Amino acid sequence: METLERLRTRLALVLAAAGLALSTAAFAAAPPKASPKAPPKAAAPAPATPSAPAKLEDRVLAVVDEDPILDSDLNRMIALGLKTKNAGEDDTVFRRRVLNDLLEERLRFHEIDRFGFGQVPVAEIDKQLAVVRARFKDEATFQKTLKDLNLTVKDLRQLVARQLMVLTYVDEQLGPRVFVSLDDINTYYRTVLTPQMQKSSQPVPPVDEVRDQIRTVLREKRLNEAIGKWTQELRQRADIQVYFDQPAGKLPPVVKKIEKKP
Repeated sequence: METLERLRTRLALVLAAAGLALSTAAFAAAPPKASPKAPPKAAAPAPATPSAPAKLEDRVLAVVDEDPILDSDLNRMIALGLKTKNAGEDDTVFRRRVLNDLLEERLRFHEIDRFGFGQVPVAEIDKQLAVVRARFKDEATFQKTLKDLNLTVKDLRQLVARQLMVLTYVDEQLGPRVFVSLDDINTYYRTVLTPQMQKSSQPVPPVDEVRDQIRTVLREKRLNEAIGKWTQELRQRADIQVYFDQPAGKLPPVVKKIEKKP
């Protein structure tokens, strides 16, 4: 399961099709004498011009309670830098992991929608949007990536807002259940931090100097565990179908096909 800091909509694509068949007509010449004119031959219908092969534009990778997750959803998360490969991670393994993150994210979105959670402050959305922009070398590259992904800045803001809603929900609903005691801090200091510092030949600071940092680390760890438990409960109640390893021909109905003029 993805950690709290990596929590990160789906956009429908338009359907288009075109195909025209042309026909021709032939005429018979009249004989030279005044005999009755032979009736013109009927024009043979021209064979219909075959349409171009259908081009698969998108595919359903999973369905969560009748809400599809598309291949384009996965590609957008990767292209925007919201999901990144681990060192040495195989591409298929990486994409399967991203899909699982999206699946769990969709479960949490659904729960928050049912909960009727409020709006996220505009300033928070702007701040997170700036983080996404900063992943690109310049504004032109950022705008080109959005265009290639068939996204607008407004679409991206909506995506960021939903992700922040999850974070806010987690902080307000799950956060109060997480408690870190002084005993927890002292145990972590003695059994984890001190051995790590000694192994790297660094001086071990007094516990009073690192108490707040240890509390933050332990709270984050336990909050992630709470998120994992919550998400697992949502998964058990949901109707989930995953088609990631199915060949394209075996998938549910294609989301979009385009037939171009020959």
